Amino acid sequence: MPHALHTFVPHALPTLPSHLPFMNPLAPRSFQRFWQSTAGRIGLILTITLIVLALLAPVLHPYNATTDRDYLARLLPPTGKHWFGTDSLGRDVLTLVWYGIRTSLLISVISVALGLTIGLVLGLLSGYFRGWLEVIIGWLTDILLSFPSILLAIAIVTVARPNLQSVMVAVGVVQIPIFTRLTRAIVLSLREQEFVQAAQALGATSSRIIRDHILPASLAQIVVQATLSIGTATLEAAGLGFLGLGAQPPRPELGAMLADAFKGGYALSSPWTTLFPGLLITLMVLAFNLLGDGLRDGLDPRSERT
Repeated sequence: MPHALHTFVPHALPTLPSHLPFMNPLAPRSFQRFWQSTAGRIGLILTITLIVLALLAPVLHPYNATTDRDYLARLLPPTGKHWFGTDSLGRDVLTLVWYGIRTSLLISVISVALGLTIGLVLGLLSGYFRGWLEVIIGWLTDILLSFPSILLAIAIVTVARPNLQSVMVAVGVVQIPIFTRLTRAIVLSLREQEFVQAAQALGATSSRIIRDHILPASLAQIVVQATLSIGTATLEAAGLGFLGLGAQPPRPELGAMLADAFKGGYALSSPWTTLFPGLLITLMVLAFNLLGDGLRDGLDPRSERT
């Protein structure tokens, strides 16, 4: 009997129990719960629309910011020719906003991906191995959190010189402690679960436990946080652009468009130059927040309606 047990157990390492919250992001019920969420549906539609607009911008409206100017059409209100009006250089605001969406999405997605990757690794290491590694990572996280996020981003961009790449790095660094703390909290909870302890008792290595058990069980909550963080990153990128520390001209950027209108003194006399960029920033943040709420409802079985 002991010999039979020894030959059978290695082929039956425990898998993730389906009853734990946030455990089965690919289950059909998850999609059903997500689609039942009004916020999720609206957020998904808005997000897809924004992504399609960003991808199709060069195809549907080729634009060269250095040459596409008409000084005779400066600050024209919205018309049939210029649906969103023109700015102080005679550029079509609709085209600028269109390309501004592309820039904002690029910054937000890459910066969140950077913060998620680093924060996920740090959170897994500190939460699973604990000890001196947890202390060091905890100190680094506390140091980053001690600065207001926008001030930390400003400091990083100022040191690195304002450009698109430095903005991505700065906003990504701001996101690192968020994902580190979230991942650590999840791992600390999961490492006490029976399926993890059973894998340890059966001799599974730490790397295998993290890869095959803890990481899959953590991904759903991390995906929800990543979606919400894209909205936050959009605001931070727009704030840096408004301060002149974001993507530099001639690349259109929504925050920089707002700054140009206020610095030029025509924000009130020509309100369309600030109205449409501001609305698009709001719409982008709203889209990812609603999508994150829908994903949370879909991936958490506790939210299932009875």
